[in-house]
Amino acid sequence: MGRANFYGDEAGFEEFISREGSVPGLPAALLYHVIKRVVDVVGAVGGLLLLLPLFPFIVLLIKLETSGPIFFVQERVGFRGRLFGCYKFRSMCVDAEARKNDLQHLNEASGAAFKIQDDPRITGVGRFLRRSSLDEFPQLFNILKGDMSIIGPRPQIPSEVKEYTPAQAQRLLVKPGLTCLWQVSGRSQLDFEEWMELDRKYVAQRGLRADLMILARTLPAVIERKGAY
Repeated sequence: MGRANFYGDEAGFEEFISREGSVPGLPAALLYHVIKRVVDVVGAVGGLLLLLPLFPFIVLLIKLETSGPIFFVQERVGFRGRLFGCYKFRSMCVDAEARKNDLQHLNEASGAAFKIQDDPRITGVGRFLRRSSLDEFPQLFNILKGDMSIIGPRPQIPSEVKEYTPAQAQRLLVKPGLTCLWQVSGRSQLDFEEWMELDRKYVAQRGLRADLMILARTLPAVIERKGAY
């Protein structure tokens, strides 16, 4: 097996991460998983009810500025390498993916990530949605489906995950989340190695205490918009 080519193959994922020699943290207790799932469902339903009044305004703003779909569904790599469709409000032009290769020389991120602070593909409305994190609102449906959790490493696309080392792939030992340690620690201001290390730290220390700490830091991080673009 080559690099991280384990999508949809749990045995392949186990074999790949075992090359690191040690897996961070012990398996979390069953009670923690039950509580986490209950909190995810209640939190997602509550979030949808709270943000639902904003839905028609966001839809209207997107449609007034550009033609094309309201939602953007992208394949991401989740728990133990499972693929899923990640929902977002569309914040870029319709041909954003087709233009990505032409913009590689502007990539400001290190490692496997692709980030441009003033990405020309982002629309005016999209920039507001990203800075306020409202573009992630539809991922509450991913949480209800069980693809994601409220707290967990941010999901990445297959082309980025295939560049993982076995140590970095260990971030997939938990469900991806809406917010995480990286999200509240500077986001795009951190380099790729720092991002991956924070996610591995979360995997090693995961539990209710860690989740509550991240949750408490999320709202201030959203308000400060530090590293959000």
